[in-house]
Amino acid sequence: MPVSLRDKVVLVVGASSGIGRAAAKLFACEGARVMAAARRENRLLELREEVRGHGHSIEVHACDASNAADMQQLAELTREKLGRIDFMVYVSGINVTNRAMSLLDVETWDKMVNVNLNGAFYITQAVLPEMRDARSGYLMYVSSISGLQPDVSGAAYQAAKRGLLGFAHAVRLEEKENGIRTCVICPGLVDTEILDNRPVKPGAEIMQHAMQSEDIAEAILAVARLPERAVVPEIQVLPTYL
Repeated sequence: MPVSLRDKVVLVVGASSGIGRAAAKLFACEGARVMAAARRENRLLELREEVRGHGHSIEVHACDASNAADMQQLAELTREKLGRIDFMVYVSGINVTNRAMSLLDVETWDKMVNVNLNGAFYITQAVLPEMRDARSGYLMYVSSISGLQPDVSGAAYQAAKRGLLGFAHAVRLEEKENGIRTCVICPGLVDTEILDNRPVKPGAEIMQHAMQSEDIAEAILAVARLPERAVVPEIQVLPTYL
C-alpha cells in the first residue's frame, strides 16, 4: 500500500511556479506539512492563499536557491516551524535565450550553474545532518531529459542538469546506509514559464502534446509514497507523442 503523506514535512525549493508550485499544492492536499520556498514572494503568497482556499495550509519563505546562507536558513526555518524534514524537493531551474556557446558569457554560465546545480548542493548540505540522525529522508531533484541526451537547451543548462544527475546518484550511494534515498526526475517537454526563454518557442502543434506541471508533480508524489524499503533512483516522464 502507498505510504501516507499526512503530517510528513516536505520542503519544496522552487515553488513559485511550474512543477514546484504544483508539487507543493499536491503535497499540501495530501495532508503534508509543506514549506514552499522561492525568490518571488508575491507568487508564494498567492500559492498560500490558493492552498487555503482548498482547505489546507502551507508555509512560505522567500529566498535565493543560489545563496548557500539562504538555504541554510531555509532548512532551519522549516525545522523550526514544521519539524524534522522528511522530503526535500529541489525544483529550482532557469534557462536563458542566449544559450548557444557563441553567446554565453562567464556571468551567464555562473548564474545557470548556481541556480540549476549549486543550489541543490546547498540545500542538500543543509538538510542532510538531521536526516542522518533520523536515519530517514528522501531527497528529490527535478532535472530534465536534457540531462540525459543532447538537445538544443544549451551547454550551460545541459551541463548543470547532467551534473544534478551525477550529484543525486553520488549522494544516494554515500548516504543509503544512513537510510537516505534520492530520486532524480527527468521530465520531457512541460508547459511551464521556462519555455518563454527559448529562442523559438515550440509551435502550437507540439505544445498541444506537452505535459503539464501537475503531471510531473504526480510522479513526484508517487515516488514519495513508496515504503522506505524501496527507492526510485531515477525516473523519466515523457509526453506520449515521443
